[in-house]
Amino acid sequence: MGKLRIGQLCGTGARILCLVVFIASTRAAAADWPAWRGPNRDGVSPEAGWEAPAAQPKVLWQQSIGVGFSSVSVAGERVYAMGNADGNDTVWCLKADTGTPVWRYDYPCDKGSYPGTRMTPTVDGDMVFTLSREGHIHGLNAKTGTLVWAKHAKEDFGVKEEPARWGLSCSPLVVGDLLVFDLGKVLAFKKADGALAWQAGDDAPGFSSPVKFKLEGKEYLTSFNVSGLVLYDLETRLEAARYPWKTRFDVNAVTPIVAGNAIFISTGYDRGCTLLKFDGKSLKPVYEHKEMRNHVNNCVLVDGHLYGFDGQQGASGALKCMELETGKIKWSQKGLKVGALMVAGGRIVAMLDGGELLIAEASPAAFTLLTRVKVLGGQCWTYPVFCGNRIYCRSNEQKELICIDVSGK
Repeated sequence: MGKLRIGQLCGTGARILCLVVFIASTRAAAADWPAWRGPNRDGVSPEAGWEAPAAQPKVLWQQSIGVGFSSVSVAGERVYAMGNADGNDTVWCLKADTGTPVWRYDYPCDKGSYPGTRMTPTVDGDMVFTLSREGHIHGLNAKTGTLVWAKHAKEDFGVKEEPARWGLSCSPLVVGDLLVFDLGKVLAFKKADGALAWQAGDDAPGFSSPVKFKLEGKEYLTSFNVSGLVLYDLETRLEAARYPWKTRFDVNAVTPIVAGNAIFISTGYDRGCTLLKFDGKSLKPVYEHKEMRNHVNNCVLVDGHLYGFDGQQGASGALKCMELETGKIKWSQKGLKVGALMVAGGRIVAMLDGGELLIAEASPAAFTLLTRVKVLGGQCWTYPVFCGNRIYCRSNEQKELICIDVSGK
């Protein structure tokens, strides 16, 4: 009879079934945005073929979740978010298609200055992990919201409180069977039970989140804290390199961007940005200037170019495209309220402070606007999430999370 290929074994019905399974698996892969800046921690979604929203965008649902700057994570058909109201933080699990609450988990936490929650929940398998501005760490069952384990960063591990006026902010990173926080002091917990696996460093926190990267066969972890950028060897758990980066008000809030042996960091308050090269022993600057001053939200790197907001949150600034290797500005769109962005299918998806959703081409050739439409109001500092042909946007001031359908259907 000879050897048959898989395609030859499928009749018409079987081929249809194979196609359905393929499409379903593709959609499932596309519909996961399980943590801060997505599955690759780079703020980039490969989803394409969607339509930029019109003057009257199709809002699927709107849900009040309390005050906060946390973004959302999406796993399967569930959305995970955080907010604060009446002296309590709430971890929300919502249905992605309707916004209906599946479960909520509440615990006492003061809303603080710049009120509300900071970090984005991290979803991994059947667990979801969160951090409060005061230092509460929770491991919850992602299906039921049941508490599995809890720790406190300050009380249990001596994480420094300064700058306490703005609270702690770090979206944890999953590294194998560990959950890693950059709180100046780096803490690594076992995901299953919250046991401390290791800790390193003793700097004050700077509001950033860690990134793991590999160079010449070795794995490293970033810590962007009050003192500057620190790299840790994940095998030895010892400090591998350090680059001082002091700022006004001790704010180093963005997540470092790593490309090969190059690491880009940026800070607001007129501090600017730098590109560093890591040789396994030290960090050396390639350039430093003030053309890209990310305050609390990241640039996104696409095809060797950075797209980001230059300026202070709450004020006017510019959306810019900058060449990573040279620091050269390719274009600058001025006069915009400083916001937050990601990139989906080669398009910039940005939320401007004040509630405008901006869609533009992610191209170094020129700024090409596709859509600029009002979807919310008030203070909007949270970066939008594009997942499964839906855009999730949040207003801290209005306490609202909305879901916009961009499938074109």
